[in-house]
Amino acid sequence: MKRRDFLKSLLTVAALSPLSNVYAKEGADGNKISEIAEGIQITRRQYKNTSQMLPLLGFGLMRLPRISPDKPEIDYTIGKQMVDRAMKAGLNYFDTAYFYHNGLSEKFVGDVISANYPRESFYLASKMPPTAKTEEDLPRIFNEQLSKCKTEYFDFYLMHNMNDESWANAKNVHMYEFLLKMKQEGKIRRLGFSFHSTPQLLQEIVDAHPNGYDFAQIQLNYFDWEMYKSKEQYEILTKAGIPVVVMEPLRGGNLASLNPEASKILKDAKPDSTNAEWAFRFVGSLPNVLVILSGMTLPEHLENNISTFAPFSPLSDKERTVLDQALIAYRKSMAIPCTACQYCLPCPFGVQIPNLFANYNQYKISGNKWALSLTYKQMGKANASSCVACGLCKTKCPQHLDIPELLKEVAKAAS
Repeated sequence: MKRRDFLKSLLTVAALSPLSNVYAKEGADGNKISEIAEGIQITRRQYKNTSQMLPLLGFGLMRLPRISPDKPEIDYTIGKQMVDRAMKAGLNYFDTAYFYHNGLSEKFVGDVISANYPRESFYLASKMPPTAKTEEDLPRIFNEQLSKCKTEYFDFYLMHNMNDESWANAKNVHMYEFLLKMKQEGKIRRLGFSFHSTPQLLQEIVDAHPNGYDFAQIQLNYFDWEMYKSKEQYEILTKAGIPVVVMEPLRGGNLASLNPEASKILKDAKPDSTNAEWAFRFVGSLPNVLVILSGMTLPEHLENNISTFAPFSPLSDKERTVLDQALIAYRKSMAIPCTACQYCLPCPFGVQIPNLFANYNQYKISGNKWALSLTYKQMGKANASSCVACGLCKTKCPQHLDIPELLKEVAKAAS
């Protein structure tokens, strides 16, 4: 990031406040609530010029703990423990979607969060899937989501995964107009969209409804700041006065497990820090970032993240220079820029694409070909040899990866 951008980020500090000063006094709707949040210190950020204060860290419910790693069923015991811990820390923003965990994520919200906590004590975000192909699909899906989440309204609601195809479909079925009606009826408090495409399309979506979006959700991290043009997207939204919710701050976990050279640079600069902490602090130092989502699978992920945001500390100018150096070192070993979003799944032939790419990237970092080959063989029919290059996964990938060709590369390396 340039020095000019860093100086702008100093404005972030003015927007930060400890939870103990805010959340213990009021709930998500401004109503007084119980003692759940008393005494905790997670940093919160103000929504524009309102009294609404949101946790800077949000709980993404796309990567919840599973009963079995190859199945979507959620481990409710561990999941509930994590929700309880999050709520006690003031991490009360939960982001789900219609297709997360094959449709089970929203049910988890209803069974674990809505069933155990007062509705005014947490913020809930969900999304209208781009697969809604007719106007009749919209109310059916929306009402199904309300029912599964056991709620009468969503605090934040999005048109999901806007790209060229899904934006065209959204316009065709009048998705925005329907959701605006739901907002007028009080079933949506703040309306926005999530985005995976070019700055040009983002500008088109913003211009389509001037002053019509309460927030937008984009992929943003220090790796993608230039490469994925996240900087341009952030600036478009900031200029339009649209607060940013961030997804993929760790790029699917990749920025939490850098190569040894990059990790050493960060560790030498701040021995008590983690790679993930550096990534979160980069994103949180941007003034127009409202919430940073993290999909947390294990309790230790949650604990580490809470420690980063309780309280949050923006990056210094010197630390930004260190992070730039680490990024240069990391790019030397980065093989496949997969974020493990799983939009490419299910593969009709059973190929476990994100797992294969993760193993391959780890091989590129460690150089341990034996481990790659062993894991590859153990995957059996789920490995790259089952790919027939049908191209279905390629059309779904938000990163626009040529997945069939990359799978050939993985298979060659593992042989």
